[in-house]
Amino acid sequence: MIHEKSCGIVVYRAAGEQRLYLLLHYEEGHWDFTKGHVEKNESESQTALREAQEETGLEDLELRSNFHEHLEYKYVRNNQKCHKDVFFFIGKTKTENIQLSDEHIGYLWLPYAKARERLTFENAKEILDKADQFLSNKRK
Repeated sequence: MIHEKSCGIVVYRAAGEQRLYLLLHYEEGHWDFTKGHVEKNESESQTALREAQEETGLEDLELRSNFHEHLEYKYVRNNQKCHKDVFFFIGKTKTENIQLSDEHIGYLWLPYAKARERLTFENAKEILDKADQFLSNKRK
């Protein structure tokens, strides 16, 4: 079995009193967060920030401390079983316009409930739930 490790960011920005989350539309058709594979000698947070910059053009992301979520899943690619670990951070931006990489076909900024509906995978919805709860608790 192939083992893969990726890191990503639940990106959000303020729009008045509302918090909007960035979802990317991947070429394969699903909606998810920015994420990608860890490169040699790279920390998880470095990977997450690099991938976000490459996929969205965002250069002003500020990672929120104390949020580090993990999910794992198995899938098959080219008849080969794969096990994937993905580690997520939360990142705040002030930038609205995204410069998509060629691995994505679109993006949306959505409030929590609409973002949750749009996300394709249940594990991504769970990460969004945790991120939104974390950010809501921070505001109190």
